Amino acid sequence: MQELCELFGKTRQAFYEGGWRKEKQSMEAALVLKQVALIRRELPKVGTRKLQYLLKDFFVQHHIKMGRDALFSLLMEEGLLVKKRKRKVSTTNSRHRFRKYPNLVRELELVRSEQVWVSDITYIALPKSFCYLSLITDAYSKKIVGYNLEDTLETEGCLKALAMALSTRSKTSKQGLIHHSDRGIQYCSTAYVQLLLASHVAISMTEKSDPYENAVAERINGILKEEFNLSRTFQNIHQANSVVGESITLYNSKRPHSSIGYLTPDKAHTENVGLTKHWKTYRKNAINGNKEG
Repeated sequence: MQELCELFGKTRQAFYEGGWRKEKQSMEAALVLKQVALIRRELPKVGTRKLQYLLKDFFVQHHIKMGRDALFSLLMEEGLLVKKRKRKVSTTNSRHRFRKYPNLVRELELVRSEQVWVSDITYIALPKSFCYLSLITDAYSKKIVGYNLEDTLETEGCLKALAMALSTRSKTSKQGLIHHSDRGIQYCSTAYVQLLLASHVAISMTEKSDPYENAVAERINGILKEEFNLSRTFQNIHQANSVVGESITLYNSKRPHSSIGYLTPDKAHTENVGLTKHWKTYRKNAINGNKEG
């Protein structure tokens, strides 16, 4: 032992301390990986940044010091990094005769929930076709307030999602609400516009090809696909609808967002006070949210 210590220029004490340190690191890594597995039972595609936050109390309880880079390296070594999806299907048809409304939210400062709702449609794969998920998300809290899954891109799915969202509105709130979407025919249709106007909701739409004009809505689509595995192919629309409902419930109640102080959407939706510092304008927040999620 003494010869080995001399060979590597270490004292006997340093050798034993180094050996224990490596063993301790191995045990800590095993503990962390086990906890990551538990978290990913509910949030199967949650990324490193969110895992770092969700593991914060666990690290304290077990006296583990592990930064984001170290966690990233551990997950990479174990093949547990989340892979980004590449597939894309167009769900927008903006070549139509209906009125297109101006963008009301580009420089708007977001200060509360039920100030701006953002809407979008994303596809869900079936063996030989697609079904289409209409989503309405509160731009401030990131809570999904309305959704519907249909096997066509007709307006009915968007109308059902809007009806769900409207049913969740605070009965005591008298402050204005803006509905923001792309210029797809579903959102410009007579039935959809009439329901918004009858509900005293202002209408805002994208105007240019700027990717950030509806980036919050598109980011939520990406989170559901990447972190909740909605990018996979489902056997039928009934199975897809069941998983979508479970995923949205988990997303709203469990998934923290860095742009809202690592609160969950459910909590941020009811805790408006103190969140303003995380917001600038809708567009600036969309850019930041697209980077961080």
